[in-house]
Amino acid sequence: MATVQEKLITPVAGASSEGPRNKVTVVGVGQVGMACAVSILLKDLADEMALVDVIEDKLKGEMMDLLHGSLFLKTPKIVADKDYAVTANSRIVVVTAGVRQQEGESRLNLVQRNVNIFKHIIPQIVKYSPNCILIVVSNPVDILTYVTWKLSGLPQHRVIGSGCNLDSARFRYLMAEKLGIHATSFNGWILGEHGDSSVPVWSGANVAGVNLQKLNPDIGSDKDPEGWKEMHKLVVDSAYEVIKLKGYTNWAIGLSVADLTESIVKNLSRIHPVSTMVKGMYGINDEVYLSLPCVLNNGGVSSVINTTLTDDEVAKLTKSAETLWGIQKDLKDL
Repeated sequence: MATVQEKLITPVAGASSEGPRNKVTVVGVGQVGMACAVSILLKDLADEMALVDVIEDKLKGEMMDLLHGSLFLKTPKIVADKDYAVTANSRIVVVTAGVRQQEGESRLNLVQRNVNIFKHIIPQIVKYSPNCILIVVSNPVDILTYVTWKLSGLPQHRVIGSGCNLDSARFRYLMAEKLGIHATSFNGWILGEHGDSSVPVWSGANVAGVNLQKLNPDIGSDKDPEGWKEMHKLVVDSAYEVIKLKGYTNWAIGLSVADLTESIVKNLSRIHPVSTMVKGMYGINDEVYLSLPCVLNNGGVSSVINTTLTDDEVAKLTKSAETLWGIQKDLKDL
């Protein structure tokens, strides 16, 4: 006797054997991982999404919760497993796994604890998706992007840290609020470390091509009577403030990662301040990952924009690199 399905549907062609073209994997289904996953799903960037974590009940629960919302999504397949085989043939892998930053804890203090976790994660990802682009989100992101590059064996342009894409978004929001315009209408960059030693590029801050430093030569400095320097301090302190208030940050970083994913999947060649290998640039001689304006397309980082920085900004960028190298050189088992 024919089933309901057989009575309802007359096959014309067999099921497609072609694999996913834009499979995205998110490693770690904590608050940050799920914010990344949901943001990517809502932008319709993946034709398959895989979730991986060591906590099986939470992993299954998150997958079921997303599948129950399938009606409202345009991603036909969402899978989850603690076995990395589920990630096979991913185009992009977003790594959010690791121990969470605690209230009052600097990102750099997290490093060795997360390195030990990455030694298990990264080889598994590359085993199943040797052609993927890795986006590292876990903190301290610049050092862990370097660690990922070392552990993965992938070329530099396919290992990207989310870096200062979020710092710059915070900067643009805060500056635009003060100016009474929308964040997209303020053009400003935070470069260097995603963290306490980040570098605000005051020399390039502009609105509609109008350079703010020409309007106020002391902008961002201690001599500035208007106190614009406070905007960068708020950027640096903002994560700590959000963690103090709600225990973690997740939504803004999730939206930021989806923004990076879009540039890669759609081959947009947009410029993002993301963490990339900076050895040989701005007088930096160590193998350090820091955020510079990078052109992102379907191959990863295709090029880096040679930003015109002041001597003071270059000095701060170099100091940022030295801060990270001071930690990196003592890392074990890489």
